Amino acid sequence: MQSETGCEGLLKVEQAIIVEGKYDKIKLESIIDATIVVTNGYSIFKDKEKLELIRFYAREKGIIILTDSDSAGFKIRGFLKGSVPEGNIKNVYIPDVFGKEKRKDKPSCEGKLGVEGIKKELIIEAFKKAGIEFNRNENDSGSVKTPVTRADIYEAGLTGSPDSSERRRKFLKKLGLPERLSTSGMLDAVNTMMSAEEFVEFINKEMEAD
Repeated sequence: MQSETGCEGLLKVEQAIIVEGKYDKIKLESIIDATIVVTNGYSIFKDKEKLELIRFYAREKGIIILTDSDSAGFKIRGFLKGSVPEGNIKNVYIPDVFGKEKRKDKPSCEGKLGVEGIKKELIIEAFKKAGIEFNRNENDSGSVKTPVTRADIYEAGLTGSPDSSERRRKFLKKLGLPERLSTSGMLDAVNTMMSAEEFVEFINKEMEAD
């Protein structure tokens, strides 16, 4: 049986994946094509903006919580489950594997590898056990989606002009996004929803028509 990754490239997951740290994100990006949100460890407990973004993803496309298998990981997992009251939430659990990540001088307090240190095959197996469906990455055919940039947002009047705040509120409301999103958060969310070409079309049709 041919590997699901193999020459077909990355595995595509529709849901947004929530991980603890940037190295977890880097590891997943080498395996899976998906929206990946980093909690920055316990920082998520006080990061209201990121929580709103996670709630949005849960409602609109579903989220997958993938934290480390230590006590800290389960604490973050429990907090997220209690902080996202609606939407589709799935949990993926990596197995307890004892060892040390290459970039670290010593093992974690519990001696377990985090997401970043787990082998690719074990991560894929963990997703399968959770019933997560993988789809072929459509971009592998050579069709690459052009991302929306800060320059695009500026040209659309969402930043840098006297009425930017009002236009941003209007834009975010039309997309069903939290109005408190920062420019970076808005950019991340928009890039999961549309290409640069689709963004320009949306601005011309939805924003300028009113």
